[in-house]
Amino acid sequence: MSKLESSPEAPLPLRRISQAISDWIGRLGEVWVEGQVAQFVRRPGVSTYFLTLRDVDANISIQVTCHRSVLLEPLAEGTRVVLRARPDFYAERGTLSLRATEIRQVGLGELLARIERLKQLLAAEGLFAASRKRPLPFLPRTIGLITGRASAAEHDVVENTLRRLPGAVFAIENTATQGSTAVTEIIAALRRLDARPDVDVIVVARGGGSVEDLLPFSNEGLLRAVSQLRTPVVSAIGHETDQPLLDLVADLAVSTPTDAAKRIVPDLLAELGQIADARARLRASVHRRLDTEDQLMAGLPQRLRHGLGRLISGGTDECERAVRRNRGTLATLLQLAQADTAQLLARVVSLSPQAVLNRGYAVLWNSAGELVRAAGEVVTDELLQVRVADGEFSVSVTSVPGSGGSGTPGGG
Repeated sequence: MSKLESSPEAPLPLRRISQAISDWIGRLGEVWVEGQVAQFVRRPGVSTYFLTLRDVDANISIQVTCHRSVLLEPLAEGTRVVLRARPDFYAERGTLSLRATEIRQVGLGELLARIERLKQLLAAEGLFAASRKRPLPFLPRTIGLITGRASAAEHDVVENTLRRLPGAVFAIENTATQGSTAVTEIIAALRRLDARPDVDVIVVARGGGSVEDLLPFSNEGLLRAVSQLRTPVVSAIGHETDQPLLDLVADLAVSTPTDAAKRIVPDLLAELGQIADARARLRASVHRRLDTEDQLMAGLPQRLRHGLGRLISGGTDECERAVRRNRGTLATLLQLAQADTAQLLARVVSLSPQAVLNRGYAVLWNSAGELVRAAGEVVTDELLQVRVADGEFSVSVTSVPGSGGSGTPGGG
């Protein structure tokens, strides 16, 4: 298709633009499209059915027309279909629609197979991993609740929560929980609650239903949105037998909305009872300790007297033993000292000059007081002083060797 030339001076008429759009869309040919029936209109006397087809994940819809021969029976709202259609641009009103030539409903088996394939895909990406699960707060400031307006699920969660914790605060977002708008409304509500700093936990609750009714809670867009939130999410969808994929992505999955109330807040009466029991146990423990200490203090003086008596008696005995040990040690030391002294004295005596004199020797010295050590040191008629063992006396030298005299010295 060639580009249309135009300018402010030479604008194109609207019919040419509409015709160009119609021609371009007509070249697309037939396509297979999947969506969800948001509205089905059958007008009396008209052989054409009018449908509003809505995207499963996005807030996008388009009108679809088909001949009554294409459908044997009307389609219920919310039905998933796959249709073959040709895009058609209605130039007079400038509207786009699809003209269907074949419409197939997506069966339950196909839906379950798609859910299983999505489950395997998300598991491989780690969206179900336990490491991603965040713990719930013990006492949330505000509880975010996403549920249908005036639904039994909302009543169960709110009433059971307030029964357990009177004064609990809720931020309630009422959305569609089935049908073509459910996914987009729930995702928007999740993001609004997650943006609030006071919301500490978000509960997504809905009662039971068929597989088709619970399909929004296995939608890939919703599951990925939940995985990206900062606030912990509790999935309370359906009954015990229902398990949409939201249960696997959420931080906590409970079997019913009533069970959700038991998990998001503590039971005030039970907590008060536990506190009372703890206080009673603590008081009893303190009393037992005081009684034990009182008994110990009552017997303390007697134990102190016995203890001090044992210490004094033991100290006295130890002192006596120490005195005996010291006396024995001193006696031994004295005996050894006496023996050493006697040996030393005997050596001194044996080495003294008196001992030599006692053996018959004598000591001589001249009148000058000098000891005589050789015969040549004396002269004839010299008076010498002699000391023997028991006294002294004087002698006179009568002769000396080599002087010619004879005789022996004599004393006078």
